[in-house]
Amino acid sequence: MAQQDHDARPTPEAPRHIDRRRFLGFVLAAPTLAVAAQITQAGVAPQAADAALPSLPQPEDLFDLGDLQNLAAAPTSGLISVQIGTDGRASFAVPRTEVGQGMTTAVAMMVAEELDIPLSKVDVTLADARPELLMNQLTGGSNSMRSIFTPVRTVSAIARARLVSAAAAQWGVSESELRTADGMVHHTSGKQASYGSLAKAAAAVKTTSATAELKSRADFKVLGTAQNRIDAYEAVTGRKKYTLDHDVPGALPTMVARPPTINGTVRSIQNEADVKAMPGVTDIAAISHGVAVRAETFGQCIDAIRALKVDWGPGTVDGESDATVLKKLKAAQLPLVVPGVLTQSLDAEFTFAFASNSPLETGSAIADVRSDRAEIWSCLKVPIVAQQQIAQAVGLPQSAVTVHVTQGGGSFGRHLFHDAALEAAEASKKMGKAVKLMWSRTDDFRQGRVHPMCVSRVRATYALGNVVSFEQRHTSVQTEFSHGLGEMLTSTTAKLPIAGNLSFAESIFELTQSSPYNFGVTTQLLNEIPLKFNTGSMRNIYSPNVVTAEELVVDQLAKKMGKDPVQFRREFLKDARLRAVLDKAVQVGEWGRSMPSGTAQGIALHAEYKGAVAVLVEIDCRPETVNRKVREAVTGPRVTKALVVVDPGFAINPRGLEAQMIGGLNDGIAMCLTSSLHIKDGIPLEGSWDNYFYTREWNTPVETRVVIMPNTSDTPSGAGELAVAPSFAAVACAYARATGKMPTSFPINHGTLSFEPLPLEPSTPPSPVDGLDYAY
Repeated sequence: MAQQDHDARPTPEAPRHIDRRRFLGFVLAAPTLAVAAQITQAGVAPQAADAALPSLPQPEDLFDLGDLQNLAAAPTSGLISVQIGTDGRASFAVPRTEVGQGMTTAVAMMVAEELDIPLSKVDVTLADARPELLMNQLTGGSNSMRSIFTPVRTVSAIARARLVSAAAAQWGVSESELRTADGMVHHTSGKQASYGSLAKAAAAVKTTSATAELKSRADFKVLGTAQNRIDAYEAVTGRKKYTLDHDVPGALPTMVARPPTINGTVRSIQNEADVKAMPGVTDIAAISHGVAVRAETFGQCIDAIRALKVDWGPGTVDGESDATVLKKLKAAQLPLVVPGVLTQSLDAEFTFAFASNSPLETGSAIADVRSDRAEIWSCLKVPIVAQQQIAQAVGLPQSAVTVHVTQGGGSFGRHLFHDAALEAAEASKKMGKAVKLMWSRTDDFRQGRVHPMCVSRVRATYALGNVVSFEQRHTSVQTEFSHGLGEMLTSTTAKLPIAGNLSFAESIFELTQSSPYNFGVTTQLLNEIPLKFNTGSMRNIYSPNVVTAEELVVDQLAKKMGKDPVQFRREFLKDARLRAVLDKAVQVGEWGRSMPSGTAQGIALHAEYKGAVAVLVEIDCRPETVNRKVREAVTGPRVTKALVVVDPGFAINPRGLEAQMIGGLNDGIAMCLTSSLHIKDGIPLEGSWDNYFYTREWNTPVETRVVIMPNTSDTPSGAGELAVAPSFAAVACAYARATGKMPTSFPINHGTLSFEPLPLEPSTPPSPVDGLDYAY
């Protein structure tokens, strides 16, 4: 249950305010009212707190990844618009992607607020790929709300002002005599007109500039209130349309037979004619990393895949395993430079296994590629890049490729990449027919995107009650950033607070990672090894691993200095907002309460994307819990109670924010205890949700609470990923306190393989027929 905490006092830091100034936009030439925005964005540097040995600001403190995205998006912010129809409804095609995070609801709330229109009269759709937006059509980095909060409100406010002007002109009255409410313009005499009746009169014959003043937070009636999702009814009744729900004429089910190693290639198909003669099969085509099969049903596709005999070429990481990768990571670690000769030092090293960001909806796309044009339907977070690469792959100009962005059933970074859409386009071109391509669950786990294995080494030196230095060297399998963030970095290099010949990954690391503590000389550096796994930005990129390593060391430092973990954190924290969420978590979570042996509390903090969060959990590591039996599963320790306290700057929709925090909490629990991939002979052993142990019912806290702090800003922070890192860290810290031993390898149960791996060939297993045998 989320609690909007109205009793807690604002933190001493001055809130960040939008100046009460008029924002510029454009009234577009259109039959009915259409308005676009022109906005610039700027980052806000935090204030440092006093400390005995203050740390210098790190790049992320001054300018973070979200600031980069805002800066890159600003030049084309004037190309997004809101329209008012003659039916009185407001419509907005948002250049971001809805993957279950509730983004469309938040956008609808912005429009409703500034337009003074009921939320039920706002239609938010997903924009097709719009190359003219350049870098303003990327969903990632918890940036959607930060980047469009002001532009969307601006276009809506200008639209409201135009409607008022139109009514004043029709009635021959002063605009000051008019007010708006519930999608109507009202005059003091009692006369009123609906927005729909004014839409044509308010429209412009030619595009002109316009300004409007945004509402102050004190005047909000919709923003900041708890709202149900606008797509909730469609979702729970099965009416919501995901990619494969779209009915495209001629598009038949298509699946791909895949190699037994990552990114293997097709040398030859040995029985193509026999398989093509199977019931329902219409086409077979070799594509870049597999053999595509088109049939009348997906079941027939699976049968055909299982019958295919393919001679496979090598992959990109053949022969690699957990052990070989770990050895290479340790060999590539950057050196620690502070010797600790005149001080005491604490050294620790942590290993984090590969993890899958496989969402509930597997990779899917519909493609209809013709000789002169192509049309694609898929859930894409960077549709412009997808459009460019698909056009290149099928030999068409980008303008001839239409890319429709569909709603997605989860992402966690997965849909930053367009593998399925590219495969569908390739298959459609080779077959000369429309295809409705679906990845199997095994495809997702074995050939999909993964969070790379990494090692984080930490050295902290301390003396006379102070931490003198804090060094963290994070070594990772390379993370791929070919999805648009690289272009953003290139375009804004001159304005970044980092210098040197840094790679894309190193730059993103510096723009997302900083220590919240005054630990003297602080350095956090990334090094990567060039192994060609299919990696990607799983939820929160580097933070879950980096923060967990740091928070475990913080607990150890507190222990060595004879201080309570909370007391120690309070003394060294830089940020008053973090102290506030920490204090609230201590109060609500009853930190320090008496607990049975083998159980313990853990607490962790994180500040990122201009937000602040504290997570306090309780864990049960007693033998009767750790050793409890669940068929073919990893159980282990259980988090029994969890509290998330979040300062999101400004909470657009507290109900949606609560859901984001609970999702991040369960991600963190999974990453700490059970969720990982085991690599053997160049491919993950996991091939289904039965093998991959994301947080299950038996490891979900019985009691979960979210407390939302009073707003400390007029603008929202990034919230989608904010709770993942501190949840992971809090569970790890609780485990260390419950067992008396600091964990150094994650997830804690990675060493337990509780399943018999599915065969590598055929790549897709038969459809299960024993579902009822597993019902509880």
